[in-house]
Amino acid sequence: MAPLLQSTQPWVEKYRPKQVKDVAYQDEVVRVLSNTLETTNCPHMLFYGPPGTGKTTTALAIAHQLFGPELYKSRVLELNASDDRGINVVRTKIKNFAAIAVGSAGRQGGYPCPPYKIIILDEADSMTEDAQNALRRTMETYSKVTRFFFICNYISRIIEPLASRCAKFRFKPLSEEIMSSRILHICKEEGLNLDSEALSTLSSISQGDLRRAITHLQGAARLFGSSISAKDLISVSGVIPQDVVQALLAACRSGDFELANKEVNNVIAEGYPVSQMLSQLFEVVVEADDIMDEQKARICKKFGEADKCLVDGADEYLQLMDVASNTMRALCNMPQEFSHE
Repeated sequence: MAPLLQSTQPWVEKYRPKQVKDVAYQDEVVRVLSNTLETTNCPHMLFYGPPGTGKTTTALAIAHQLFGPELYKSRVLELNASDDRGINVVRTKIKNFAAIAVGSAGRQGGYPCPPYKIIILDEADSMTEDAQNALRRTMETYSKVTRFFFICNYISRIIEPLASRCAKFRFKPLSEEIMSSRILHICKEEGLNLDSEALSTLSSISQGDLRRAITHLQGAARLFGSSISAKDLISVSGVIPQDVVQALLAACRSGDFELANKEVNNVIAEGYPVSQMLSQLFEVVVEADDIMDEQKARICKKFGEADKCLVDGADEYLQLMDVASNTMRALCNMPQEFSHE
């Protein structure tokens, strides 16, 4: 008997919560928004927090629960960072949509259908300051007929006049327990077998981002079948194996420059991203009990400098070599700068 064809739909979409009450872990947000849905008295809202914690899901769920499938298309305008959201779009498309009044149709098909529209601006922190400033007046002028939902990772990139006009909701990174229960639910639905080690590995490499965890799980399921190990997840996720990280740190501890150079060459030859290596090295160094605080400070300062250089397009080999040599100096208590006498 031929195996059943798996659904081609990404699991992130397949298991996206359809109602606000189903959003995991964000208890305070869910409680406030559930009351909002009952009264249909909806303020402008600003959702902020790390990726994969349910911000966009919550905004879409509110819009769907207020208007239902019939009115959703006419009442909700959703703009993402991939759309043009410069000052001209704010002045034309957003303003024109916000200005149109809507009738109070009352309840339709079990949905409240309040007499206003919703504009969802996803990844609002990537909007220019001019575009954000242009929204200020639009928000005030048309607040009776339009509500704005801003979604962003960094609230500091939203100008204060916009932030002060919104009810703010902070989304927390998901705890390991919550992520595990959600992943196990998906495994049960998809007929996957995940042992406890693989489950904890998936939680640790995802770092509170449920979307990333589900994507890694689906990738591993496609590659390795229904029985997935921790090793399979690491190979799919692009995380550098812990023994490679430890080997580089051990070479730095040895004080042997040639050995460190060999390990750095190994990392580059294997094609591991150096930015990922820096973040994993950072975790290992910070948690190490046998490294003094002053040594940690010297090493982490160099991590920060190298990370900035990588963002600016510097050579990966040279930056990792610089980090390795400076880590070696710190761990072996060599002087910070060599004298040229």
